[in-house]
Amino acid sequence: MYRTQPETLCETYSFTFYPYRRSLRHPLATSHGTWQYREGIFVRLTGNRGTGWGEIAPLTDFGSESLSEAVAFCQQLPKTITAETIFAIPHRLPACQFGLESAMEDIGELPPLPSLQYSWLLPTGEAALSAWRSPYEKGYRTFKWKIGVTHFNTEQKIWQQLLQELPTDCQLRLDANGGLDVDTTKAWLANCDRMRKNHQPPIEFLEQPLPPHFFNTMQDLNQQYTTPIALDESVATLPQLQDCYQRQWRGIFIIKPCIAGSPSRLRKFCQTHEIDVVFSSALETEVGRKAALRLAAEVNPSRCVGFGVDGLFGKEGGK
Repeated sequence: MYRTQPETLCETYSFTFYPYRRSLRHPLATSHGTWQYREGIFVRLTGNRGTGWGEIAPLTDFGSESLSEAVAFCQQLPKTITAETIFAIPHRLPACQFGLESAMEDIGELPPLPSLQYSWLLPTGEAALSAWRSPYEKGYRTFKWKIGVTHFNTEQKIWQQLLQELPTDCQLRLDANGGLDVDTTKAWLANCDRMRKNHQPPIEFLEQPLPPHFFNTMQDLNQQYTTPIALDESVATLPQLQDCYQRQWRGIFIIKPCIAGSPSRLRKFCQTHEIDVVFSSALETEVGRKAALRLAAEVNPSRCVGFGVDGLFGKEGGK
């Protein structure tokens, strides 16, 4: 963890940045649309203690700054910056906060990445019916499947078949990315509850069924059904996370560290409040992934982290 004592705030770094684009092997369909590629920025800081790398990986649909805003911010920074400058990055630039602060934390000799349990992201549609087999053989037992992408009845048929195919030692996460309406959410929750009673492979949770402004509805539904609801887009940034906690959400929080904001502030909040948390990928590169996983290990979540996305990308561009 980076030292934040007052005497380190004036530590100076040489700053450079490098935009990147990486293509997906196959398009990823979500309720936000279809992803063809991922864009972001690598940042490098060089100081007296060595060199550190960080990654700015915005997700505008989740409430972070846009890539163009992040590039503009990097362009206006001087070639030499201080830790104080980095800690003063405003909350409207959460991906920039994470990228630059994690670059500071990357400087120096770091311990090996800890061992964590991962969930695996399945492809949408019928492709999921066979795509679980290879990761299962590699030891994955938690899988995630995107819903709200096509017609409800079509997804229900595929989902029920998937539950029949999955071994009983597996569990499934359903992720709607805020793309359902209230009636469809109730239908999914009711069917999930029924499957749990029938001893099917359990549904761990239904992730962000409704848009963030339906917070009160999701709060009520989380109490009415036995299948838990997890918030994702609603808690994308640290200020949003704090707001939902203050509004008495005590369910599951999905945190994408690369867009959440300052890692030191996020770490402190999670450790102070002991929330039920799943750390999840923002489809960042290995640079941001390492920083996010180190943070997850320090917080020590009880649930599998959502970083099983290795099969999504082809050749990676970058630094």
